[in-house]
Amino acid sequence: MFLGEFEHLIDDKGRLTLPAKFRAELADGFVITKGIDRCLFVYTLDEWQPLAEKISRLPVTKREARALARLVFAGASDCSLDKQGRILIPSYLRQYANLNSEVVIVGLDTHLEIWDLESWQKVSQKIEEEAESIAEQLSGLI
Repeated sequence: MFLGEFEHLIDDKGRLTLPAKFRAELADGFVITKGIDRCLFVYTLDEWQPLAEKISRLPVTKREARALARLVFAGASDCSLDKQGRILIPSYLRQYANLNSEVVIVGLDTHLEIWDLESWQKVSQKIEEEAESIAEQLSGLI
């Protein structure tokens, strides 16, 4: 389970040190891909496989299904941790999420999100301001 919010820096080579508490779950490898809202999604292999299967089963005749598959699969990269607990984020993914130096790694139970610090602060503030409305709209799903 991934929980919490952690600020880190990306070095000049595009390497990001992941929080120590997440490393054991990611030790066997993981997938990083373009996420929604211009962030990156990080999935363990165990979480990635069912997601990939669901997306693959979507009808290719639907424009939205093709678009989602392109976003998720074309943007995906297999990754592993180095000995210092760092990952190398490919440049095309750093560009997509506008990751330059300061980033936030957010634990969302089944996966992680990696955000540019400024973008995360804006999104987080908006969520907090709209929390009551969001909870009300989703009350039937929880």
